[in-house]
Amino acid sequence: MDPTLLSIGFGNFLISRRVIAIVSPSSAPMRRLREEARDGKRLIDATQGRRTRSVIITDSNHVILSAIQSETIAQRFAPDGTIRSEDLI
Repeated sequence: MDPTLLSIGFGNFLISRRVIAIVSPSSAPMRRLREEARDGKRLIDATQGRRTRSVIITDSNHVILSAIQSETIAQRFAPDGTIRSEDLI
């Protein structure tokens, strides 16, 4: 199986099929999730010191912080704006 890489900014990539959710970091539950991941050594900070604009949750229960907007990352899944049904399974 050929892995499709997803750019999350500043030369950082992840395998797109491992992504479960891309969410905004501003809500209280996302702040708690980030702290729990930090305490559990599952937090990956890919912001390069910039403001966190999206939180990516993977199937391995890792939490990845990105400085790229959630909408921008979601558009990178399918450049034409469509989401394939096989990507949802």
